[in-house]
Amino acid sequence: MLTNLLSGGDMRSFIIQLLLSLPIVLLSLSMHETAHGYVAAKLGDPTAKNLGRLTFNPIKHLDPIGFICMLLFGFGWAKAVPINTRYFKKPRRDMAISAAAGPISNVILAVIFAILLKIFYLLLPSLPTDNLTMLYLVQTFLWLGIRLNITLAVFNLLPVPPLDGSRILYVFLPPKYYFGVMKYERYISLGIMLLLLIGVLDPILNFVTGGIMKLIFFVLRI
Repeated sequence: MLTNLLSGGDMRSFIIQLLLSLPIVLLSLSMHETAHGYVAAKLGDPTAKNLGRLTFNPIKHLDPIGFICMLLFGFGWAKAVPINTRYFKKPRRDMAISAAAGPISNVILAVIFAILLKIFYLLLPSLPTDNLTMLYLVQTFLWLGIRLNITLAVFNLLPVPPLDGSRILYVFLPPKYYFGVMKYERYISLGIMLLLLIGVLDPILNFVTGGIMKLIFFVLRI
């Protein structure tokens, strides 16, 4: 959103999208982290449950920087749910499953928003047209729900720490190499933030996000 504004977009549209995005981001980040903790608990790790992280209360999950990035750039993160692999029967496999649960939950949420958008379009001919602004806001809200959840899923599947993709990569890399990379997690996360700010990741992420959205729209015939 911010990049569109900087490239000559409308300030009014930017503010509207920012306000509409706020509840979506709060819900999407909360669902993402709750999914991690829920699946980990099902696989034997009660850590997230014991810390009260199996909740949709956004206060429990928000990372301030990740939240701001999600609002302004469409790509962000929440406060990671702690997972203790010692509780898992198969630590590498179960860690990857728990990590994948977050992005999958956002894809599911995006599909739900897409179904609501489909219903909205089906009902549109019978809706009163005396308040076109409200109709526009509903359509924009549902579209943002799809877009933001897909971008959150795609971004978190990047195979670099501390994102979920790096935990999934754990299944395929020998532990020696994996933990060698994880030593530099803080520096890599700072590098990712820098790449976000200057827009280097935008073409790749937008391409993948757009492709998934087109697939959803094609299946639902939107």
